[in-house]
Amino acid sequence: MHHKKGAINRAPTDMTDKFWNGVSLGCPAGLAHWLRDRGSLTQRIQQRCTRFAVRGVRSGLARIALDEAALLGVAPQHLAYSREVFLYADGMPVVFAHSACARQHLHGAWSAVCGLGNKPLGALLFAHPLVERKPLHYKVLRSAHPLYRRATVMLGNPPGRLWARRSLFYLHGVPLLVTEVFLPEILYLVKSA
Repeated sequence: MHHKKGAINRAPTDMTDKFWNGVSLGCPAGLAHWLRDRGSLTQRIQQRCTRFAVRGVRSGLARIALDEAALLGVAPQHLAYSREVFLYADGMPVVFAHSACARQHLHGAWSAVCGLGNKPLGALLFAHPLVERKPLHYKVLRSAHPLYRRATVMLGNPPGRLWARRSLFYLHGVPLLVTEVFLPEILYLVKSA
């Protein structure tokens, strides 16, 4: 397939994640319900704490991982938009969230992502009636993985591995990849009465 110079490169709408697992085999029982839930993670955390906060780490144009670039239809040498935040529950970091999309879609389908600041992305994704979520995929991250290293920067004594999930969200046929890395403190959140 040949593209004209300056043409917008779109990821196919039937793109599936061939890099991460479609099942979360081996996930600890206490974490499984967090990992497999397809609803809004933000809302679920908010229901289980008194104070919820989003703290931004970085956002802007950056190189993303090769598997992320492939899923988004971004050439490996091109920059993409990347946003990274920690989700806090009652002062504890419980999730490290990383989202990415092709830079040209910041002026189109995903333009609202740039202005989020310390607001949760989940509120935007689950409130928009045209956003479609693809299946969840899972991975155990170890210390050599870049997302593990960025997720554990807030932890004094990080565990040997962390579970993560990711999925593609589509708006008007344009993908946004959202990855959530679950930190050990997530297990302290219990369902409120």
